Amino acid sequence: MRSPRRLRPSWPRRLTVLIAAIASLTGVTGTAPAHASVYNSCTISRCADARAANAIWAGKGYPTSSGWYSWPDGKYNYTGGRFYNREGQLPSGATYYEYDVYSRARGAARDAYRIVVNRSTGVTWFSPNHYTDFYRL
Repeated sequence: MRSPRRLRPSWPRRLTVLIAAIASLTGVTGTAPAHASVYNSCTISRCADARAANAIWAGKGYPTSSGWYSWPDGKYNYTGGRFYNREGQLPSGATYYEYDVYSRARGAARDAYRIVVNRSTGVTWFSPNHYTDFYRL
């Protein structure tokens, strides 16, 4: 007698499960964790780099449309546009925009280092870990 054939999920279903598992393991879920911390000053490593990037972005008038912008070192830097503060880690009621700290070749992958600027007050926050922690510059 022939054993019953085991049904296997279709490849789109398997792919969806695989992507969900990888996202779960790597923490890539599209939002910052609820345990994000906000600090009133920045004394960690790379704060000087964030301040330098902030000065350059300020000189460009803090562009509000996402895209690549030429950088003084001959490379490019990226702004992702509006930062919505969905997790509520930064003060509410402000309009924020996000900017990358480190330049790279145009079109290259982005890293985790960001500055977030309050457009009303000019207060700038540095996140060295893609919105897990914020340090006021």
